[in-house]
Amino acid sequence: MIDAQEVVRLLGLKPHPAEGGWFVETWREAYQLPASALPAHYGSARSIGTAIYYLLTADTVSALHRLKSCEIFHFYLGDPVEMLQLFPGGDSSVLHLGQDIAAGQRPQAHVPAGAWQGSRLLPGGSFALLGCTVSPGFDFDDYEHALDKRALLDEWPNQARLIEDLFRPPAFESRT
Repeated sequence: MIDAQEVVRLLGLKPHPAEGGWFVETWREAYQLPASALPAHYGSARSIGTAIYYLLTADTVSALHRLKSCEIFHFYLGDPVEMLQLFPGGDSSVLHLGQDIAAGQRPQAHVPAGAWQGSRLLPGGSFALLGCTVSPGFDFDDYEHALDKRALLDEWPNQARLIEDLFRPPAFESRT
């Protein structure tokens, strides 16, 4: 059976510089959408789309963050993943990505633009390999790391346990 270290080696994954876990970009569409074709919050042109491999291990999480673009996560292999999504206005959702669709797990999840999100393995898991497709394409200028845990806890008190578990200081200074 393959393990996380072998997945990292075989796919050339590197530590994610901001949110945690491991990743490698696998696709960046060369065609750019001009700034005039995008909502004003982008400020400049963006690729039509991008994709990455993303790996979580038992000792990593995807720290709470949000993007200006929509994302689709794809579950490829390993153990189930718990994903928290926090929406403007106080609504939230907890999704499980995995192969056991009869138990409610899903092989794909959508994260709307602007939603706070974070993920971790379900207890007892060792690793999960996911993919993430972003449209318009990912740009680090569009990444916002959660910096105010108290504000998140105040707006989403029903998700306090997961917010506590998924809140991490950024590995670099957030650009927004």
